[in-house]
Amino acid sequence: MNTYKVQKRDMETKAKKLRREGFVTGNLFGKEIKESIPLKIERKEAERLLRECMKGSQVLLDLEGTTYDVLVKEMDYNSMKNEIMEMDFQALVKGEKVHSVAEIVLHNKEMVVGGVVDQLLTEIAYKAEPSALVEKVIVDCSTLKLGDTLKVADLDIAKDKDIDITTHMDAPVVSVIAPRNAEIPETEEEETAE
Repeated sequence: MNTYKVQKRDMETKAKKLRREGFVTGNLFGKEIKESIPLKIERKEAERLLRECMKGSQVLLDLEGTTYDVLVKEMDYNSMKNEIMEMDFQALVKGEKVHSVAEIVLHNKEMVVGGVVDQLLTEIAYKAEPSALVEKVIVDCSTLKLGDTLKVADLDIAKDKDIDITTHMDAPVVSVIAPRNAEIPETEEEETAE
């Protein structure tokens, strides 16, 4: 598991000033932490975390010599400025279930015959203990054909007894639809309307 260095933030210094000085702001919270700990993270370190992890990743934070096993809860990214603004982390407690999300990644989309893969869901929300956390759910599309739809209930993560899915089990994840440029015969009404 990757470890990232963070520092306690002095709340006297405004977030804007810290960002100008090359820091990203954040918070560390959890059941065994009395009050949320305001953080500042060097921009280089925050960008490394952003490259290597995603929302829902489990990482280690080194906060001035103390290591915390945490879940990345939020990443506030400003796409206009192309920079990370804020990161929030939840300290994990062994044996306690936490809310998280797993990214859905589609493999073998090019092997689908007769249709186009339409991804309808990009992440699955769930609850699990720290030992059962999942970052990504891989969906193999190679056996799908036109008209097929996979639902959350069809995925391996939904069958894992250590994970409680909070996304609706009937929610469609991926469908195979007809290509947009496929010839669609016009009805007589459309022809007379033209």
